[in-house]
Amino acid sequence: MLNPIQVLCSDITSLSLEPEPFASYTEADIISTVEFNHTGELLATGDKGGRVVIFQREHECKTEPFSQGEYNVYNTFQSHEPEFDYLKSLEIEEKINKIRWLPQQNAAHFLLSTNDKTVKLWKVSERDKRPEGYNLKDEEGRMKNLSTVTSLQVPVLKPMDLMVEVSPRRVFANAHTYHVNSISVNSDHETYMSADDLRINLWHLGITDRSFNIVDIKPVNMEDLTEVITAAEFHPHHCNLLVYSSSKGTLRLCDMREAALCDKHSKLFEEPEDPSNRSFFSEIISSVSDVKFSHSGRYLLTRDYLTAKVWDLNMENKPLEIYQVHDYLRSKLCSLYENDCIFDKFECAWNGSDSVIMTGAYNNFFRMFDRNTNRDVTLEASRESSKPRAVLKPRRVCQGGKRRKDDISVDSLDFTKKILHTAWHPTENIIAIAATNNLYIFQDKLNQEMHG
Repeated sequence: MLNPIQVLCSDITSLSLEPEPFASYTEADIISTVEFNHTGELLATGDKGGRVVIFQREHECKTEPFSQGEYNVYNTFQSHEPEFDYLKSLEIEEKINKIRWLPQQNAAHFLLSTNDKTVKLWKVSERDKRPEGYNLKDEEGRMKNLSTVTSLQVPVLKPMDLMVEVSPRRVFANAHTYHVNSISVNSDHETYMSADDLRINLWHLGITDRSFNIVDIKPVNMEDLTEVITAAEFHPHHCNLLVYSSSKGTLRLCDMREAALCDKHSKLFEEPEDPSNRSFFSEIISSVSDVKFSHSGRYLLTRDYLTAKVWDLNMENKPLEIYQVHDYLRSKLCSLYENDCIFDKFECAWNGSDSVIMTGAYNNFFRMFDRNTNRDVTLEASRESSKPRAVLKPRRVCQGGKRRKDDISVDSLDFTKKILHTAWHPTENIIAIAATNNLYIFQDKLNQEMHG
């Protein structure tokens, strides 16, 4: 792994996947999730229209030395369709909430995608040969007249143009009353969990007609409801451990060896509230929007509205590190509440060595924090600043007083442009940033020179 500080020194190359020229977009085109597979060779995005687009990384080409690292469209398919729940008179959106890849076991790839209610397992495979010379079928596939078959031949496989096929293998439905916000594949490669606002269910990848409820925080009387589940994830190495976050800012680590129903947590990670910072918005901005285990499994990364926090699994009473993502918005909480931006759910990501964390912000900004050097940088994913193979310049937000030449005032930030979904290549300094309907791929300049 390259020294992560190279990422933080603005040596980042942009490989924009935006269509040229810039076209208007619809609500259905907005990207709602981004996910690399376990090798980083494939990258999947889901959008509000229920579509999944898979990108494949180009391999090194002698005639095109800069092609290494570029991701091109591999396949596009419709994962979910809009539905209607007639019992509750509710529309079920087709929007893809989460995508998770399964570790590759053979030549095919498998991924899980979910909307608010239904999880689906998809198989992605390649075909570059086709069988010919059937005994009982003609070239069109029609059955022959058996009286005309006078000899037997051995069918052969003939080369054909490469075809990428995506087929649904399983549909996991009717298990969630509330909206699914998370799915996570277990390290045993046999099970996965799906979490909604009040419950977490455990599924076997081969069984669709039943699941086990492992967490249920629904009170007997819904008027007593004080918090909801906001995100959940399995430990990367221990199949019995899982964590889920809540709208109260707490994290609960559960051990499935202790009990079948994990309502009683093994560990509770909670930061004591500072009474001097108490305000009307305290509970809203403390809600955890995302939680991610580090690749080592030792740490937890969480994101709330204003901060990103790193927790040590061995220390429950306070976070190990706190990073201010956009503290300059603290004075703007009232207007952010009025325009509903305060409820935006930002995701977070670790780099491959767990030394750098990344998360999004407004104005198409995204932030990176180096845990070893305490250095941080603000970068922008936009057409203007992201010409192909151009180095990104760090951006700075000014709260008033003396401004530098390229500083941006807090009052001029565009809150309609927000980076909610990000992903980091599992082993290299390559990141994927979703900005509305556009996907940006940035990579470390040194990363590209080594592969170029």
